[in-house]
Order: sequence, then structure tokens, then C-alpha cells
Amino acid sequence: MEAELVALATAGATALVQQMVGETWEQARGRITTFFARRSGSDPQAVGEELDTVREELLAAEESGDERTTAEARDDARIEWRARIRRTLRADPQAADELRAILDELAPATSAGQTTITTYNRIDGGVHHAPVIQSGPVGRMTTR
Repeated sequence: MEAELVALATAGATALVQQMVGETWEQARGRITTFFARRSGSDPQAVGEELDTVREELLAAEESGDERTTAEARDDARIEWRARIRRTLRADPQAADELRAILDELAPATSAGQTTITTYNRIDGGVHHAPVIQSGPVGRMTTR
């Protein structure tokens, strides 16, 4: 059971950090704030402000243009929120279902009739150094 909680907490923290720097943050913020406030007995406004502070740190790191700073900020945020989510799930195992529902809501929606293409790249062997170009339909792309 612990491994399942850790996996769910990790997925939750990863989605949370992605949402914080994404275009749909305001939609996600309300659901996430409610999730934590309800379970911790905290004031929703305080939880929202805490989330906003982390978001501001992430955005500042991205604006710095330094990839290392950005990666460290994202890692720090994921670690912090993974621990918080894990504690929440331990204290209230019923929260797992709500968290899964939130993650499903936050996942990119696939419309009926729309094809989802997953691409994995691997280049092996050889000592030649040359550019690699991959081409395909360009549209909405989500990376995980």
C-alpha cells in the first residue's frame, strides 16, 4: 500500500508542478486548494497563497533563462508537494480517490475522434555526429 501512495503522491506532485507553470493554472488552483484545505482544516485562502508562492518561484526560475535553476526549482517543488500529498493520503486514505479524480481532470483531454500519438526516440551506436530531424503533425503537444 505504501508504494501505491508514493506513486500517487509522485504523480500528484508532478501534475501540480506542471499545472503551476501552465496556462490552465487558475482552473487547477481551485481544485487543488480545496483538496488540501478540506483535509488539513486550513483556511483555503492560506493554502491558495502557499500554492501561489511556489508558482511565483517556479515562474521566476523559468524567467531567469537558466535551465539548471529552472530544473532545481521544479525538483524542489515536486519534492515538497509530494511529501505533503503523501502525508495527506496517509492521514486520509479516502483522499486517494479524490486525488485520482483531480489528476484525471487535469490530464490533457482527448476529444472523440482525435488521435493521440506517443513518440519515443532512441539513437544508438556509431561515431557519426549529425543532426537528427523528426517530423510529423504539429499541433497541441504534451510532454511528461
